[in-house]
Amino acid sequence: QVHLVESGGGLVQTGGSLRLSCAASGSIFSINAMAWYRQAPGKQRELVAAFTSGGRISYVDSVKGRFTISRDNAKNTVYLQMNSLKPEDTAVYYCNANIAERPYRAFNSYWGQGTQVTVSS
Repeated sequence: QVHLVESGGGLVQTGGSLRLSCAASGSIFSINAMAWYRQAPGKQRELVAAFTSGGRISYVDSVKGRFTISRDNAKNTVYLQMNSLKPEDTAVYYCNANIAERPYRAFNSYWGQGTQVTVSS
């Protein structure tokens, strides 16, 4: 019953900004990690940014200095602020989270439905 709902995608010009949101809902016991992935047509899905339970944050080199991942624990929501967007950022962006669903304590991986980000040149 746990699911992730993404929002915030859209069409922007080169240099523009977008903020993606991903909210987890359902019978959640715990979330120990959340991350953003993206997949461009004909390419493999890649990890863009990750936020771990220990407070560690990682980014793929191509977005460092431009993207920022953040989290609101009270709302079970993770965000991806994307600035200085480039055409090569065009992709479907997916939220991913490791979630333990009540009454269980084992973590499973959940994926959002994906949100399209298109950057025009």
